[in-house]
Amino acid sequence: MRAIRIEQFGGPEVMELVEVPDPEPADGEVVVEVARAGVNFADTHATRNDYLAEQTLPMIPGGEISGRTADGRRVAAILAGGGYASKVAVPEGWLVPVSDQVSDDQAASLLLQGLTAHALVHRCARLQPEETVVVQAAAGGTGTLAVQLAKRLGARVIALASSPEKRELAARLGADATVDSRAAELKQAILEANEGRPVDAVLEMTGGETFEACLRALAPFGRHVVFGIASREQNEVDTGHLLRHSRAVIGFWLMHLIPHRDEVAAMIADLLGAVASGELEVIVGEVYPLSEARRAHEDLAARRTAGKLLLDPSA
Repeated sequence: MRAIRIEQFGGPEVMELVEVPDPEPADGEVVVEVARAGVNFADTHATRNDYLAEQTLPMIPGGEISGRTADGRRVAAILAGGGYASKVAVPEGWLVPVSDQVSDDQAASLLLQGLTAHALVHRCARLQPEETVVVQAAAGGTGTLAVQLAKRLGARVIALASSPEKRELAARLGADATVDSRAAELKQAILEANEGRPVDAVLEMTGGETFEACLRALAPFGRHVVFGIASREQNEVDTGHLLRHSRAVIGFWLMHLIPHRDEVAAMIADLLGAVASGELEVIVGEVYPLSEARRAHEDLAARRTAGKLLLDPSA
């Protein structure tokens, strides 16, 4: 079968398209023929081995897929790795049934980023109706879903994005206000977008100066939820600052949610049901041939994309 494999850590240049043997399923595993593999920012960390989990070589990246089993079932799954391939062996208990009302593109877009968006809005930020939330990277795979989930809850959404086109997309999905994420005075821009008032929650994945600006835009009892460090610039938080302003900083890594099987199942059912009914729109930015996985990572890192990025192993 065809797969993207890396033999040394690095940027997009280390990913090679190769032929490898088909997977041999262990007891309790099922081989899935992959229709779509999701591309996530975490994948760019994994190939560099600078993410939260230690990686080992050689490695086939990819943490989510949609496809079919040998007996014809349409399924999706979160993986520990191996998704950038034509086939993958998946534990039966990890398979998520996919209805005919949900496409392969949608199914592969809803697991990692859909669960992340759902957990950020509901479990971490504990957003309430009429509260205000700032969504960073609001035109990305996670951001587009978070905007919609927050609006569905009845919150006011301020969307941060780096281009007029991306901000227009966020507004179309329901954002009440939009802000240029590269604004020189980002804190002030956020406050102005909220009619001069501080905000109740921030969903933040950039780090560096952006982290500091968003933290200081929070109201008392505001929640700053960190789910990424795209700039690779880590921050330290002064406990005195948190005390003086009654602010909370909350970290979120999806891998800690996965063992909560009942909660995850309920979240997935909610997401798939909302997509099937047309209540939730999945924005697919581009479907790349598997052979162009490098370009997908380059485009993602350069912020040239909007929505979810996918790989097609058949091309």
